[in-house]
Amino acid sequence: MEKRGMNVILVGTGGQGIVSASRILAWCAFKSGYDVKESEIHGMAQRGGTVFGFIRFGEKVHSPIVPDGEGDLMLALEEMEALRYLHLLKPKGTIVLNKKQIPPAHLDPSQYPKDIPEILRKKGYRVIEVEASEAAKNLGSSKVENVYLLGIISPQLPFPEEIWKEVLENFLPKQMLEVNLRAFEEGRALGNKVFQSQN
Repeated sequence: MEKRGMNVILVGTGGQGIVSASRILAWCAFKSGYDVKESEIHGMAQRGGTVFGFIRFGEKVHSPIVPDGEGDLMLALEEMEALRYLHLLKPKGTIVLNKKQIPPAHLDPSQYPKDIPEILRKKGYRVIEVEASEAAKNLGSSKVENVYLLGIISPQLPFPEEIWKEVLENFLPKQMLEVNLRAFEEGRALGNKVFQSQN
């Protein structure tokens, strides 16, 4: 049976863990038996610059770049970055949107777009809003936001839960493993609930 492919887009800013999240996702796809292509693009190297990752997986994938209008799922770790890369998503595609605003250095904070979730919904996208910072704080480490968010999207991806955990165990530093596994499990539980309620 042919393995159904997907195009996943991760967007955010420097320091949010986009590169790590992209690599974890790519390894999960690979270990689940898919052909995978992954690409990360870094804007300004310092914290606050745009960073995004593409993960494409399926029976056979020829290019790591997601063409405009062909993304199935976007994980946005920062709100304005979701708007910036919206052209990559399919019409009515799904956006898991972290409720976090990090205005770029060149932008007057007063000019930051207002009501981004509403803008996205009016354009026809399915938007799931998440307070990942609050969840990470409750877990005891701001560094687990990205893994918590991966947990939320994990029910939408065709990878077994044990593969997610195996990849996390191999990828993360030992001293951060326990809190990251808890973050993933909490995120996955929320993702299961949210996606079931919206189906």
